[in-house]
Amino acid sequence: MGKVATPVVDYALKQTGVDPSRIALLGTSMGGELAPRAAAFEHRIAACIANDGLYDFAAAFLSMIPPAQHESFVAMINAPAGPSPLDAILTGMAKASPVAGWSFANGTWAFGVASPREFLRKALDYNLRDGVAEKIRCPALVGDAEGDLFFKGQADELFNHLTCKKTLLRFTEAEGAGAHCQMGAGRLAFARMFDWLDETLAPS
Repeated sequence: MGKVATPVVDYALKQTGVDPSRIALLGTSMGGELAPRAAAFEHRIAACIANDGLYDFAAAFLSMIPPAQHESFVAMINAPAGPSPLDAILTGMAKASPVAGWSFANGTWAFGVASPREFLRKALDYNLRDGVAEKIRCPALVGDAEGDLFFKGQADELFNHLTCKKTLLRFTEAEGAGAHCQMGAGRLAFARMFDWLDETLAPS
């Protein structure tokens, strides 16, 4: 992430009117993992928002598999290229679940790969394990949507690993903000995020 976030911060600091002590970074959806990863290594970021919070991107796909089969499933993902029994399994998952179907189709497109198996192989690398989350120094806000279809439980996982000053912001179905990244309730979500930023980055 240093190849992305650091040049952006470098550029921002050259702009008139930018306060170097009040640079914030917001990551949405998969950005809920990417933004914290950037903040873990680019310590000029003064505040980080992960919406929704994401600790392990691949966990969303492994959750579709019984826990006892996780190890063999990952082994099949990492197997050498070529025909694999996993290809038929993933095709079946995509047909059985619209969420899985969209995720695999979008993932292969976004990652520029040819198959869902190749996408999942790359997805395994996107996580904040092995002490990465613990490297974040700046205050962090972690969003959690009650009805998140993709990353259920991931916000809590990220929040529990953070050792910085941290806030968990829950959004509910009752207030119309329970969808993934509060889709349909942006005004409410952003109002709360900006309130947090105002408080967190207030001049001392």
